[in-house]
Formats: sequence, C-alpha cells, structure tokens
Amino acid sequence: MPMTDLLYARAQMGLSLAFHIIFAAAGVALPVLMVLSDWKGRRTGDADYQKLSQKLAKGTAILFAVGAVSGTVLSFELGLLWPEFMGQYGEVIGLPFSLEGVAFFTEAIFLGIYLYGRERVSPGMHLFSGVMVAVSGAASAFFVTLVNTFMNHPSGFTPSASGPMDVQPLVAMFSPGWQYQTAHVLLSCYQASAFAMAGIHAFVLLRYPGAAFHRKALSVALPLACVTALLQPVVGDLSAKHVAKAQPVKLAAMEGQFETERGAPLRLGGLPNVETGEVPYAVDIPKGLSILAFADPDAEVKGLNAFPRDEWPPVAKVHVAFQVMVGTGSAMALLALVTLGWRWRKKAWPHGRKLMWAWLLSGPLGVVAMEAGWLVTEWGRQPWILRGVMRTADAVTPVPHLAAPFWTFTAVYLFLGVTVVLLLVRQVAGTLPTRDSGLPGGEAHVH
Repeated sequence: MPMTDLLYARAQMGLSLAFHIIFAAAGVALPVLMVLSDWKGRRTGDADYQKLSQKLAKGTAILFAVGAVSGTVLSFELGLLWPEFMGQYGEVIGLPFSLEGVAFFTEAIFLGIYLYGRERVSPGMHLFSGVMVAVSGAASAFFVTLVNTFMNHPSGFTPSASGPMDVQPLVAMFSPGWQYQTAHVLLSCYQASAFAMAGIHAFVLLRYPGAAFHRKALSVALPLACVTALLQPVVGDLSAKHVAKAQPVKLAAMEGQFETERGAPLRLGGLPNVETGEVPYAVDIPKGLSILAFADPDAEVKGLNAFPRDEWPPVAKVHVAFQVMVGTGSAMALLALVTLGWRWRKKAWPHGRKLMWAWLLSGPLGVVAMEAGWLVTEWGRQPWILRGVMRTADAVTPVPHLAAPFWTFTAVYLFLGVTVVLLLVRQVAGTLPTRDSGLPGGEAHVH
C-alpha cells in the first residue's frame, strides 16, 4: 500500500501516542509506588524503603520530563495534523483538555516539592506532596481519556452542516461509556508499571537471591501488580459489554464476526479474511460471545456484513490486537492468582526461582497489553476520527509532504527512548549488590 499523506499523518500520530503512553502510564503509577515505599520507610524505619522511594522519585522525574515533551508534541500534532477536527470540535471537547493542563501543572509543582523538599519541608508535607503527585498524574490520565471517549461516542452537541450546534461541554466531557474506559485505562497504567517494576527486581533477585533491597522493592510492586491484574478482566468485561451495545461494528471486528447470528461463538486466535468472511485457525467456543457480550447464550450479535463495507475498521489488525490484549491480560491474571495463593499459604511474598522467572518474563506484558488495547480502541474506531460524525480522511491537514515530519519525529523518539533506557538502567545499576557485601553497591553503610 503506497504511503499517502493521510497514512503518514496517522502513522505519526500513532507513533507519538505509542511512545507517549508508556511515559504517561509510568507517570501515573510510579508516584503511587514511590509513596508506598516512602510510607513503609516512615512506618518501619527501614532505610531500604526510603532509598527505594528516592530511586522511584528520580525515575518519576526522568519519565515525567520525557512525558512532558512527548505530550507537548501530541498537543501540537492534534492541531497541525487534524485541523478540521480541532477547528470544528475543539470548543466541544476543550474542557477536559483544559483540566488536564491544570492537573499536569499541579503534578509538576508537587513533584518539585517532593524531589527537593525531603530535608526542607516537614515529613508530613513531604509525604502529602508525593500523594498529590500520584493524584494529579491519575487526574491527568483521566481527563485525556475522557477526550478519547468523546471521539468513540460523541455527545453534547447537535451536528449540522456548519459544525456543532447547541454545545454542552459537560455532556461532551462525560460521553457514554466514560466510566468503563477511564477505569480500564487507569488500571492499565498501574498494572503495566507494577509488572515492569516486578520484572526488573525479579531479574536482579535471580542473580542476587540475597539482595534485601530488591526483595523489599518486589514486595512493594507485587500487591499493586496482583490487584490490578485481577481487577482488569472485570473492568475489561464491563467495557466490552458497553462496546457491544454502543459500537457493534468494533465488537464484530474484535471478534472476527462477519455474519449476524444468535448464539455467536467466542473466537480464540485466528486471522480474519475479509474476502472470504472466514477466520481460519481460530478455535470457536460455542455461544461464548453472546454470553460474554449480552449475558444471554442466544443473544444476537451483529456481524460486519450488517454494516456498509466502507465503515469497517481494519478487521485483521483489530482482531489480532484484541487477542494479544486478552491473552497477555489472562496470563498476568493467572500469575497474580498463583502469587497471591503463595502469599496466602506462606505468609510471605514468593522468592523461589520458578516464580521469579515467571515475573521476569511477565515484566513486559503489562506494556504489551496496554499498547494492544490502545490499538484496538483507535483502529476499531476507523474510518472515523469522530465516530459517525467526521471521517479521519476529512480531518487531515491539506499540507503535503508529511513524510518529512514523520521520519524526523521517529528519529527524535528513538533518541529519547534510548536516552531514557540508559538513564533508568543507571538508576537500577546503582542498587545492585556488590560481590562481597551482597548489599546495594556503594551504599553498604545504609543497610
């Protein structure tokens, strides 16, 4: 397929979002882990937890800085790449964007106090500033997700040939399904970050089983990882039920359902073929989709053929991304159950090599699931930028030669990504035990 300017615009927006989501998720979740470590350190007097909160604070600062850059780029891209959308509907959905800006600046202010006020403000104020960083980060993600909910299910205005009429900003901000999508997104942020943190410390513990610092760090990450991994399927199910009613064509693409039928099966795996209307290599669970989507084994599920062909999303991409999200989410939920079972029986968090390997291998799964879920949402809405109101092709800028900014930003993101990885590796390396002491390098006196 030749790369048109529309495809370059979509690719650039997709690349920017895929890059930004990782840092935004860490910006939401790391402050929670930071505050938990800080609180445990204050409660127990254990220097390891205090040291962990300082390391997490530095990591939060690094990711916050890069996330601020990528977020600023995204705000410019919305206007520059999609001027028709922002020009016509910016006033409708401007409120959550404004509130997201307030949350962002609040987060920046309290992060500064937390980073530089440890010895300069009272302990209570210092811990409170950490809590505010966590609350502000979550609020920022909440407001941005409301914008995406509006794009999936626009409300709060009356469409007309001259643009939106009778604008109601609060109705638009809380478009149908907002509670499911925001909960799904926030949980994914905590889950992805906690799994990544657990994977890092499991890796170190496999090499240095006696490293007390990393064992304590794992004990901070595992509760959040396990709880979110078990809550996410519940919230995801509620979200899917809403999609089944509000966006049936997206559900049909997610499941590779071509024909409308009662007692529709749930398909595991497979690759939909839009020419034949079949999903080869899939394993069908009879009536599974009707039960999950409508809580009725004989419920009717609309197939893709019930909708105009030019309103289909890219079926194979949506289906595969959905399968990846569900598969990785299920694997994380299973690991959480096994880990909590160990915790219940042994009265301690696991430390055996088999479970450490499982957590190491599962470390990236939260990020994979989060990115796959975002692809399901965005690809599943196509060909609309504002579902049912404005097509993506009608919103793109008429400015030509969009290949140049796409490749430029690709290079910038690669540079930023490598830089961040190197900085975070240095942060972790500073906590590795020395050969002789088995304690964090250069900090043996602390422990």
